[in-house]
Amino acid sequence: MARTILDSHATLAVNIPMGVRREEYLDHVTFQANLRPLFTETFGPLLGLKEEWQAQGATPGELDLSAFRYRAPKWGHLPVNTGWLGGEEAILEETAAHIIGRDQYGRTVKLIKSSATLPLPLDHPVRTMDDWLRIKHHYAYSEARFGARWQEMADAWRAEGRVVCVSIPGAFDEPRQLMGEEALCVAYYEQPELIQDMLDTIGETAFRVLDIVSARTLVDQLDVHEDFAGKSGPLIGPRLIERFVKPYYRRIWDMLSSRGARVFSIDTDGNANAVIDILLDAGINLMWPMEPAAGMDMVETRRRYGSRLAFIGGIDKHVLRRSKAEIVAELEYKLPPMIRTGGCLLGLDHRIPNGTPLEHYRFYIQTVWEIMEAAQ
Repeated sequence: MARTILDSHATLAVNIPMGVRREEYLDHVTFQANLRPLFTETFGPLLGLKEEWQAQGATPGELDLSAFRYRAPKWGHLPVNTGWLGGEEAILEETAAHIIGRDQYGRTVKLIKSSATLPLPLDHPVRTMDDWLRIKHHYAYSEARFGARWQEMADAWRAEGRVVCVSIPGAFDEPRQLMGEEALCVAYYEQPELIQDMLDTIGETAFRVLDIVSARTLVDQLDVHEDFAGKSGPLIGPRLIERFVKPYYRRIWDMLSSRGARVFSIDTDGNANAVIDILLDAGINLMWPMEPAAGMDMVETRRRYGSRLAFIGGIDKHVLRRSKAEIVAELEYKLPPMIRTGGCLLGLDHRIPNGTPLEHYRFYIQTVWEIMEAAQ
């Protein structure tokens, strides 16, 4: 198989032990039961951290995280495609510093080897309705969207206690992939019919795929990736979410939840406080990774929303590069209220940053468990 531009992700692979069965996880994050706290590593290391830890004497198990103790759920993501279908990646140029390639969307992208885990698009395929109409067929429904033996896989996963997950393209993120952030934000006002047609098309195919899936097997969790916020707030406000995002979310979520799905999770970095209310109205009941550096404080958010919103993450990744006393302070502030109220899969708010001493990560894991066990 030809090498692709994202093969560098293999160096970041982790092997996090997953032992919490679906029933306990689902009851925990929907506030039906709070038997014991849940704890995981949400993303793994940044590029270069494994090499740093290796130089500090890390064992192979510490490098892939399998040596550390977590209480993580057993997830299984069904091989069904609800988004872009087709297209091939290719490497166009490679130097010691970067890779320039063509991704599945046909974009020219650049990956900086020393620091990036995702390539940066240098161009985008859609500027106008005519551009969209030329590529719209990539979102058409077809039987090719169903991976081999997906139903068998779902039944087997449920029998072994895995959480059966499906996903849909982000209502902001997918148009952003096609247009770029700036062009998309302008298009909400200057080309609303373009954005509406994108979401109608994507939403119809996602609905048809997941209608078939949920009619044949029980789906537990719906995931959507948006990443639509930065430190200063979201790139899309409540009124635009009400107009464009909420109908897309609700049509799919109402169907899945009526057939037994219990969790609708959104993945967004940045400060999303201004849009939490409308996201709840749109069906979201779990948010992650709750990034403290951007102003997301899961203790305050829990006080405000109670059992309406569960979390994954929420622990400041940057504190691991500071003193042990600051690690303890962060954990003593965050963990007790989350342990007491439930509805939280505790973990760092993103990848473990470069410059995190191995000794500090070991101390972090040890301290988390000391606090969690003292709370039992």
